[in-house]
Amino acid sequence: MNRFLLPMAVFVPLVAILAIGIYHAPEKDIIASPLLGKPAPDFSLPDLADAARTVHAADLRGRWYLFNVWGTWCGGCRAEHETLLEIRRANVLPLVGLDWKDDDAQARAWLTQLGNPYAVVAVDHAGRTAIDYGVYGAPETFLINPQGLVVYKVVGEVTHDVWTREILPRVPRAAFPGT
Repeated sequence: MNRFLLPMAVFVPLVAILAIGIYHAPEKDIIASPLLGKPAPDFSLPDLADAARTVHAADLRGRWYLFNVWGTWCGGCRAEHETLLEIRRANVLPLVGLDWKDDDAQARAWLTQLGNPYAVVAVDHAGRTAIDYGVYGAPETFLINPQGLVVYKVVGEVTHDVWTREILPRVPRAAFPGT
């Protein structure tokens, strides 16, 4: 009986210290992207609004934008949708959508019903572009600068708090329309 007391006396406080450390870790919810500071992956994909047109990553360079990976099958995407509409109304950054592994007709109906926050939506049926971006679950959003570099990545929903505290401070005021 006594031979178990000493290991338990060491083990229990150690577990408690580790649990407290993990709970209070400031960056425990941040998953760093290997793309940060690197060029956003290139792509050429069909446009959801007009499959005869193609959305090219190269055409997006020269301005700040948010690249939002979403799908109609994604509950978090529905939850963040109202915030994305607010971002569009604020007219600070254009939103570029990547409709990931989705049905085109359902995606168009979804945007018609809920409102379309996107300047353009690229369709990624095969999921190859999402893989290039390191996406492993929707929604994920990337802040891209005019040089085409990934500045920030949001894993999960873009909330009003994420928008005002994490994304907006990374965008220079000179990039805002009318400044």
